[in-house]
Amino acid sequence: MITNEVQHRTTRAHLAKFEEAIANLEAGGGDPAGAKLRALELDALRSQAADLRAEVDEYEQLRTGTLTTFEAASLPDLATALVKARISKGWTQRQLAERLGVAEQQVQRYEATGYASASLARLSDIAVALGARVREIVTLSTDAA
Repeated sequence: MITNEVQHRTTRAHLAKFEEAIANLEAGGGDPAGAKLRALELDALRSQAADLRAEVDEYEQLRTGTLTTFEAASLPDLATALVKARISKGWTQRQLAERLGVAEQQVQRYEATGYASASLARLSDIAVALGARVREIVTLSTDAA
């Protein structure tokens, strides 16, 4: 997931390189013996390009602020939802850090690790700072003893 403008620019640059490599492979004829290998390379490049394009598209859609609801089926998903909420709100990691009273690098670390080191209280602080409402549902597994 792209979480900031630097990653967005870098991902777009990588995507452009993948698209160029795809175009070069498609344009190059080569010998028929290498056709299967070329087809495998093209499939791999197209798959990678599609993944990068999806990440870029998601980030750009979030940046428009039109997405305002993010589903989180687990605590790890909550971390992703909070990052998406920050982006959708139009805030940088620095702006969130300022609201929380922490260094920008702390927010960068939180987001890079999926908020693994953040306490539940800190996650709550982040949600409040973003103006995000979080609904909690606890469901027990039926096979638990």
